[in-house]
Amino acid sequence: MVMSEVLCAEYTLKVKMSDTADGVLYEPLRAEFRSKRTHLQGSAEGRGQFLASLQSTSTAFQRFGKTPGVQLRPGDTTLDTMYGFINTCLQSLVTEKFGEETWEKLKASAEVQDVFMTYTVYDDTITVKLIQEACKALDVSMEAILKLFGEYFFKFCKMSGYDRMLRTLGGNLTEFIENLDALHSYLALSYQEMNAPSFRVEGGADGAMRLHYYSDRRGLCHIVPGIIEAVAKDFFDTDVAMSILDMNEEVERTGKKEHVVFLVVQKARRQIRGAKSLQGTLLRKKERYLSIPVCPGEKSHSAVVRASVLLGKGPLGDTFQPVFPERLWIEEEVFCNAFPFHVVFDEALRVKQAGVNIQKYVPGILTQKFGLDEYFSIVHPQVTFNISSICKFINSQFVLKTRREMMPEAWKSQPTLKLRGQMIWMESLKCMVFMCSPKLRSLQELEESKMHLSDIAPHDTTRDLILLNQQRLAEMELSCQLEKKKEELRVLSNHLAIEKKKTETLLYAMLPEHVANQLKEGKKVAAGEFETCTILFSDVVTFTNICAACEPIQIVNMLNSMYSKFDRLTNIHDVYKVETIGDAYMVVGGVPVPVESHAQRVANFALGMRISAKEVMNPVTGEPIQIRVGIHTGPVLAGVVGDKMPRYCLFGDTVNTASRMESHGLPNKVHLSPTAHRALENKGFEIVTRGEIEVKGKGKMTTYFLIRNLNATEDEIMGRPSALADGKEASTPRNQVKKPRAVLSNMDHHQQQVYNSDPADASDEVTLAGSPVAGRDDTDAVNSQSSPDETKTSAFASDPVLSAFCAVL
Repeated sequence: MVMSEVLCAEYTLKVKMSDTADGVLYEPLRAEFRSKRTHLQGSAEGRGQFLASLQSTSTAFQRFGKTPGVQLRPGDTTLDTMYGFINTCLQSLVTEKFGEETWEKLKASAEVQDVFMTYTVYDDTITVKLIQEACKALDVSMEAILKLFGEYFFKFCKMSGYDRMLRTLGGNLTEFIENLDALHSYLALSYQEMNAPSFRVEGGADGAMRLHYYSDRRGLCHIVPGIIEAVAKDFFDTDVAMSILDMNEEVERTGKKEHVVFLVVQKARRQIRGAKSLQGTLLRKKERYLSIPVCPGEKSHSAVVRASVLLGKGPLGDTFQPVFPERLWIEEEVFCNAFPFHVVFDEALRVKQAGVNIQKYVPGILTQKFGLDEYFSIVHPQVTFNISSICKFINSQFVLKTRREMMPEAWKSQPTLKLRGQMIWMESLKCMVFMCSPKLRSLQELEESKMHLSDIAPHDTTRDLILLNQQRLAEMELSCQLEKKKEELRVLSNHLAIEKKKTETLLYAMLPEHVANQLKEGKKVAAGEFETCTILFSDVVTFTNICAACEPIQIVNMLNSMYSKFDRLTNIHDVYKVETIGDAYMVVGGVPVPVESHAQRVANFALGMRISAKEVMNPVTGEPIQIRVGIHTGPVLAGVVGDKMPRYCLFGDTVNTASRMESHGLPNKVHLSPTAHRALENKGFEIVTRGEIEVKGKGKMTTYFLIRNLNATEDEIMGRPSALADGKEASTPRNQVKKPRAVLSNMDHHQQQVYNSDPADASDEVTLAGSPVAGRDDTDAVNSQSSPDETKTSAFASDPVLSAFCAVL
């Protein structure tokens, strides 16, 4: 990637380079990083502002010059790996601007994993896919996305508390960029998999400079303007305009490397007037200070020197002029021992001088007449081994590695020696000196290289770096393990949440949700009185005869098919299923949540039951089964009974009367009591009078039959999709008013929401398990006014009249 791909390690490991030599090691950043990221997510801006920033980015590209198009395709470029911090930053960007839901969609479309861990290395294809999907989602160009990501990456890292470390890289933008390679080389001690880009700066006319960018990753160069412009504006109070002058493959570097040349134009933002005013104030204070004598009498010579140095009144304060000796006052032997790792070579790469330890670990480097390129290869920067290529990257840190074939046979099994340092060109001698130190990450590598700390010069901070890095690597390993454990806990937590959801779904299917929640909290559920509700009972005609003629499994399959259809209808019409016992099915409207439209809901549910029953076949005759349905409206008392097997029970004469309506009903008829008829009167239902009948325990009653809903089609009552409803439109009477999924014209708002719900979601709603109940006696079926072939044997207890109907947990 670009600078962001290597700054990830720099920001992930909180180490200040200026404190390294003093042994200052910062704590792992995980806790702080999470808190900072939470802060970023908490300060989210609107989508409109985000798109506006993208638009301004696109405008900037047009102003700086049209740039080559970018096509990021994993199949046509050499991809590498990067640490998880980059993908985490991209996740934070999307989450802050669009929210967690948008990131989940982006992640799903890119088919990437759930979480990115900081110390884990990921393939570049993951980042490429995420960027491509972001372009599609936002409908903006790749250049604009990459530049915006560069700007946000700098902001993300700075707000995480790492701006001080970056500020120390250089006093101006040029020095900042020139020292990036050195920082990358240092971070590579801890992050071996880091594949850093390289930067080279060339001065130009009128303060402009050329920034050369080299990377193994093609097409991601547009992140550079975003980062550089943000750095210049924040750190150096400078506006920067960047445009691409050239883009090609660098022939001087090994392999296919992208080489992009940027033209960088800087414009200072400070006001000159303010700077002159400040300078004048300082000069006046200096004059006042000089007028104060150090002591009574004439100033001493030392006082004059001190005043000149402090106040800038002498040559030391005006300009610094270094003084060089006429000859080098150091012996050759002392120099080679004081700097044991250095090499001097000429333009033909012939070795002229080498430190004692270079000679020790690279035998024959002075005695043999071989060039330096035959003993070493350049690892970083990846340039060809010649003087001209080295001079182009003279400000970069160089890493040289010994060639294994040039080592003694006994040494070929041990790791090759890597040297890291600075190239310095000596114009008068036409020679290059490489001042270097061994590149070692830990004490283990020191041992594997057959070296000791004593081989490194005491003044060389490489000694401190090895000892500090040893502890830092241990902390990184611990942090990596903690990240993995955290991810395992997250996965387990998700699984636990899924299992908890299943448990709650099952519990809510057995008890009303508010009742179940109170029981989970250990509270007692108080009984509630409902002034009015509507109760429905249904059973299968000649169920006893069917049971006698069929195998038990056939009965189970028949009831399961019928009850599954009924359960779906409870979700559509928002009625509460109390229980099932044998072939009996009981629901109630207006309990446990009171609603005004309870009678209409139960009535539509009954019509749906009658339609669904036609789809369930009698295993004996092969014909559709017949059901009886009874409905009654009245008051009830509801509450939870029992501790071990809690039951949500309905108490009152309303339960018994509703049972009588069912037992005295007729096949495929919905039997209504007088109170149920009054509740449905003028509500858009077609109802006919049955007449006066004798009802056991109630005497004579005038009852009614529910025929149909005048304001709803059969498909609407059944909650079928509109596509299916269109196929049966011909069967709808012309004078029938069709409403989209709204069965009742006068239902309350909550009911309309229920009808408009997708029937495909019915299986996700709550249902209840059946249990033994009491409420009707065996003589109900005998005393009913049905024909002999409609008679069945009831599965209920033979109590004369029971006033409670209980639902089992």
